[in-house]
Amino acid sequence: MQLHSQRLTLRVLTPADADVLFAICRDEETMRYWSSAPWRERAQALEHITQSEDDYRAGSALRLGVELRETGELIGTVTLYAIMRTNHRCEIGYLLSRPHWGHGYMGEALTLLIEHGFEQLELNRIEADLHPYNAASAKLLGKLHFRLEGRLRERWFVNGEVSGSDMYGLLRSDWRAAKG
Repeated sequence: MQLHSQRLTLRVLTPADADVLFAICRDEETMRYWSSAPWRERAQALEHITQSEDDYRAGSALRLGVELRETGELIGTVTLYAIMRTNHRCEIGYLLSRPHWGHGYMGEALTLLIEHGFEQLELNRIEADLHPYNAASAKLLGKLHFRLEGRLRERWFVNGEVSGSDMYGLLRSDWRAAKG
C-alpha cells in the first residue's frame, strides 16, 4: 500500500522504522498536542508499528509513514482510524517531525490520505479531534476544508494535563465541491 505525491510517499510502517519513529515521538514539542505523553522507550515504537499492522489487517485503521521521495527519509505519520465501515466514517490523525514543520508536507500528505479515504475506502465523513490551542493544526484543517463543529470540554488527561477537544468534520460532498 503506497500513495504518492510530487514530494512524498505514504507507505506502511515496518519494524525498520522504529528508531526514526521513536525519535519523532520522544520530542516533547512535537508531541505537545498529541493524545499521549512523549515516548520514553524504543519499545513503544515497535508496539505502535505492530498495532498499526494489526489494525490494517482488521480494517479498523490505516496508519502510513510519510516519507520524502527524494531521500527516503521518514518524517511523520498520517492515520485514518476508528474506521466505521457501516457508517462510512473515521477519524484522522497526523504527526510530523519538528524539523519538517512549515514546508507544506502535512497538507500534501493529508490530501493524499483524504482522497484515498473518500474514493477507495468510500468514506462519507472524516473527523479530527484537536487540542484547542493547536493553532497550526486548526489552520491546516481549514485549508483542507474541515469545519469546526464544536468543543468537548475536559475530554483528555494527557501527561498530567486536562484539555478539551475542538471537533472538526469533513464531508465527502464538501471535499468534492472544494476540489471542483
